[in-house]
Parts: sequence; C-alpha cells; structure tokens
Amino acid sequence: MLRSFDIQSLVRPNILELKPYSSARDEFSGSASVFLDANENPFNAPLNRYPDPGQQELKQILAGLSGQDVENIFLGNGSDEGIDLLFRVLCEPRVDNVITVDPTYGMYGVCAGINDVEHRSVLLREDFSLDVEAVLGAADEHTKLIFLCSPNNPTANTLDRSALVEIIDRAQCLVVVDEAYIDFSRGKGVLDLLKEKANLVVLQTLSKAWGLAGIRLGMLFAHPDLVKLLSGIKYPYNLNALSLKEAMDAVKRLDQAKLWVSTILEERDRLAAALEALDLVQEVFPSDANFLLIKVEDPKGVYQFLMEKGIIVRDRSSVPRCEGCLRITIGSPEENRQLIETLEKYLKS
Repeated sequence: MLRSFDIQSLVRPNILELKPYSSARDEFSGSASVFLDANENPFNAPLNRYPDPGQQELKQILAGLSGQDVENIFLGNGSDEGIDLLFRVLCEPRVDNVITVDPTYGMYGVCAGINDVEHRSVLLREDFSLDVEAVLGAADEHTKLIFLCSPNNPTANTLDRSALVEIIDRAQCLVVVDEAYIDFSRGKGVLDLLKEKANLVVLQTLSKAWGLAGIRLGMLFAHPDLVKLLSGIKYPYNLNALSLKEAMDAVKRLDQAKLWVSTILEERDRLAAALEALDLVQEVFPSDANFLLIKVEDPKGVYQFLMEKGIIVRDRSSVPRCEGCLRITIGSPEENRQLIETLEKYLKS
C-alpha cells in the first residue's frame, strides 16, 4: 500500500510554476522518414540527429530488469545529475537543509554547497551502522532530503534494511538511498519498496557492475510525480546518442555483467585474505562493495609508496570514522597480485 505523502508540498514554488522547455523531439512521437523539425545537419547519419530526450527505449529495458514502471525511472548523466536535480527541485537556497550520514559519498555535500543549501552531517556509529534517532533528530521542517548510501562508500557495508525502512517511514521528507554498489552486496536493497513508499528515491548506476563508468549513465527510481518534475528541469538532451547506444547494447548482455560481478566477488575474498596476512594491515573491514576499506599503520606512507610504484588507491585516513584507512578497489587478478607484491616490498623497504 502506497504511503500517503504529498511530494508537491516539498517542491520549490518556482519549480511548480515552471513551464518546461519543449524540444522538437518532445513534440513528435511515432515514425517518420524525413526530419525537418530540429534544425539538424542532414548529413553524417546517425549522429546528426538529436537523441531521444526521454530515453524511452532504454527505459523500457531497464523497467523489465528492475521490476519498476517506466514512469518511475529518470536517467541522468551519472547519478550526480539526479542528485543535483533533486536539490534544484526541492531545496530553497539559504532556507532548506539536507542530511547526510557520514562518512559517505562526497557529492551529496558538494551539491549542497553548490546549491547554497545547509548540509547537516550525522556520523555513523563506530561499527558503521545507522543511528536512526540521530538521523531523524537532525531533521526539522526545512529538511528536504536525507541521503543514505547502501552499500556505503567508503565504509563498504550495507546499511541495515530495517533501519533504512524506519527512517523512510518516519521521515517527513524524501529519503534517497544510493545503491550504486548493490550488485556486490549480500544484503537486500530497498528498490522493491518504491511503489509503497512515496518519499523513497533509489539511485543506481551502470558504472560499477555493468563496467560503464565511462558513459556516465545513472538511474534514479522515484514516484512518477517526482520523475516528471526532474524531467521538466533537466537539459533537453542530457544523455548523448553514444552513451545511449552503449547502454542499450550492455543491458542486453545481462549474463556478461553477472560474470563480471561473480569474478569481482571472488577476487574480493581472495584480496581480503591476502591483505589480512600482511603485517602492515591492522584490519580489513567487511565489504559488500567492489572495494575494500583497510586500516594500516602508516596510511600516507603506504599510499605514497604505492603511488610511486604506479598503483593508485584512495587515502581515506582524514575522513571521520576512517582514520588510518585506505580504500582499495577490487582489480583484475593480475592487478591484485601486483598490489600485494608491492605491499610486500613496502614491508621490506
């Protein structure tokens, strides 16, 4: 049963009054052989034509894969576009606020700064679990968005589903659950709850499990009313034809993506065991993502040594709750072997 929730009550008045731009391709539907409506160059097909602004064909396929309706799907230039548009639709600069649960993905806070919106940070517990009361206690009548990344970046853990659901059910604002790494998780996401919880927004991406970070295509799942508002303020052709083609080809190869995920999970376990055997590693945190968070004695020294050897990891040692930690993406078997061998050289240096 869909929870009663008035999305429009959260929307900025100027957005409610906005008349969206209508492109030539928005005004046409059906088939045709002669296109003289969009001031395009008639030569250099097919890239002379503007792409479908509504991305309908790709959305149809993604709807089948996700179990959601086309009307629940917004596609953006990476998940970052969806995040930024949520601010622009909902948050009045210098009036409203958003909440993040930190440490987490940095773009939530960056988008708050860009849009001149107050950013309220609530720390995860020491074990990286959610403190539901602290999150809800930080909210007030001007809170428009709560961001929850699960599995979380950089801590790599899946947030407890019951805690997520409690926040969604009790919050008087939109709750954005970022599931960029859900394909690598042993836990269950919350996308299946979308049709019964109108204030839920779920972010997913083709960057990780699908191996398509280079095409920048993010998926935002939400109530149709919110999707319509986001679509009304996005740039008319926010996804280019090349990205759409690559995405269309990739999502038809589901077995390939599953094989990649399986290989990454096997390598994750193997790499975690190898890292735990090294004297310099104090802790390898449990991971539900395609990366590991490890605690080492000298994070900056290890990071610098690896960088000098041509191996780049992420130094997260200055992030609250991640003191002394490095974040290491799961690479190919050969890349992971090089990492371990280089860390063994560091111990001997």
